[in-house]
Amino acid sequence: MRRAGLALAGLLLAGVAGPALAGKANDTLVYASDSEPENLSPYHNNLREGVILARNVWDTLIDRDPKTGAHRPMLATAWTWVDPVTLDLTIREGVTFHNGDPLTPEDVAFTFNYVLTPEAKIVTKGNVDWMKSTEVTGPHSVRIHLKAPFPAALEYLSGPTPILPAAYFRRVGLDGFSKAPVGTGPYRIVSVESGKRVRMVRNDTYWPGSPIGKATIGKLEFRIIPDADSRMAELMTGGVDWIWRVPADQAEQLKADPTLTVLSAETMRVGYLQFDVAGRAQATSPLKDVRVRQAISYAIDRKAMVDNLARGGARVMNAVCFIEQFGCTEEGVPTYAYDPAKARALLKEAGYGNGFDIDLSAYRERDYAEAVIGYLRAVGIRAKLNYLRYAAFRDALRAGKTSIGYQTWGSFSINDVSAFTGIYFRGGEEDLARDPAVIADLQAGDTSTDPALRKAKYRQALTRIAAEAYALPMFSYPSNYAFSADLAFTAQTDEVPRFYAASWKK
Repeated sequence: MRRAGLALAGLLLAGVAGPALAGKANDTLVYASDSEPENLSPYHNNLREGVILARNVWDTLIDRDPKTGAHRPMLATAWTWVDPVTLDLTIREGVTFHNGDPLTPEDVAFTFNYVLTPEAKIVTKGNVDWMKSTEVTGPHSVRIHLKAPFPAALEYLSGPTPILPAAYFRRVGLDGFSKAPVGTGPYRIVSVESGKRVRMVRNDTYWPGSPIGKATIGKLEFRIIPDADSRMAELMTGGVDWIWRVPADQAEQLKADPTLTVLSAETMRVGYLQFDVAGRAQATSPLKDVRVRQAISYAIDRKAMVDNLARGGARVMNAVCFIEQFGCTEEGVPTYAYDPAKARALLKEAGYGNGFDIDLSAYRERDYAEAVIGYLRAVGIRAKLNYLRYAAFRDALRAGKTSIGYQTWGSFSINDVSAFTGIYFRGGEEDLARDPAVIADLQAGDTSTDPALRKAKYRQALTRIAAEAYALPMFSYPSNYAFSADLAFTAQTDEVPRFYAASWKK
C-alpha cells in the first residue's frame, strides 16, 4: 500500500475496505469519480463519466488530434462533401467489434438512423439532429444526408457519435446493451456492476493503424465512489490510481506526498446559472422579470469564487460558451460585475425590496452552489438548495420543476459554439427561455457555410442572452487530477482522460 503521508488518510482509513488491487504490479489502472452514467450506451447519457467511457471503449468515424485539432481518419478512411448537405464517407475494412462482428457500412447507417428515431430516446439530441438520414452506398461506403448545411459536422463525427454494432444491438436491445456494451475501441467492457464499477480489459485485437494507438495498460476499471473523502483515502492507500475534481486546497496538500502526482488544468467545462424565465416552477416566479435576473447576476462575486474556490487556471466567463470555441465571443456582450448595491436597487425597482424565496438545484461542487446561495442571501434572496443526482437534476429542469439550476457543460468536448449555446438556447428541451430571436440567430449560425456570418449570428445570440439575463455564465472549470506517481498521464483541455494513452513508468 502507498504511504499515507497526510493526516487526512489516517482519519479515513477506517472507511477503506478490501485489498488494494490497483496499480502497476497488477497492470490495472483504477480510476474513480463521484457519478455514474444512467446508461452505458454513449447515446443515452450525457454525463462526463459516460463521455470518458465512450472515448475509451468506442471509436468514431473521424478522430480529432487533441494536440493540433486536425481531423484525421478513424473508422472512416476518407470523406468528401458532395454538396453542403451531402457527405460521403469510406468505411475502414478489417475492423471488428469486441464481440467479433465485423464493422460494416450497415453498422454506421444503423447507428445514425436509429438515434434519429423518437423510439431511441437519446439524451442529447443536439449531437445528432443535424443529420437527416444515412444510407449505405456500397460495400465500404455510406452517405450522410444533412437537414441543412452544418459546417461543424466533422467536429461532431469526431466526438459524440460513436458507432454501434447493428446486429448485436438489435438482438439485445438498449437494456441488454447497457449491461454488456460492445464497441470497437482500445478497451472492451467485461463486467458492469451498477452503482459500483465497470471493468475493462485491453482490446488485444484492436485494429492496426488507429490514430490513437493500442492501449498500453492491460486492465482499466472505473469505480463509482460518491464521497470525496473516500475517494481521497482510496487514492492515498492504493485502492485507486487516479481521481479528479479534487478541491484546490486538498490538491495542494496532496502535492506533499511523493507517491502521488497532482496536475491542474483548465477544461472546456463552464458553470452557469440557468433561470426558469417562463415561471414554470413557480407561477408567480420573480424570475419572469428581467430586472430580477439581472439582480442575481450582479449579486454574485464570480471572480472571488474563481480565486477562492475554483482556482487552477479558471476564468470568469461572460458569454454562455467556452471562450475558445469557434463562434464564442465576449465582444459586445453585456457583463455583470459584482455590485450588490445595484442588485438590491434592481430588486427594489422590480417590487422585491424585501427579497423573496426561491429554489436552486445543483448536482456537483456543492460548495460552489452554497457560495452562490450566500451571495443571494446577502441581497435578500432566500434560496434553498436542492442537491440532486445529475439525471434527476436534468429531468427537473426539463420538466419545469426547478427555478434556478446550477449547470455545468463540457460541450461533449466539441470545439464549436453550437455544442454549447445551441444545446441550451436553440428551442430544444433544455431551452428555458425559448426566445425566437435567439433561436433564429443560433440556427442561422449553425447552418451558414460562411464563417464570418456564423460568428456574427452567434454574437447576436450571445448578446441577447446576456442582455436578457436568461443565464449567468460563471467561470471555466479547472480540473485537479491526482494519481499514482507510477502513472504517466497527460491531461487535455477537452476534459477527456485518454486512459488508452496512459502507461506505467519504468
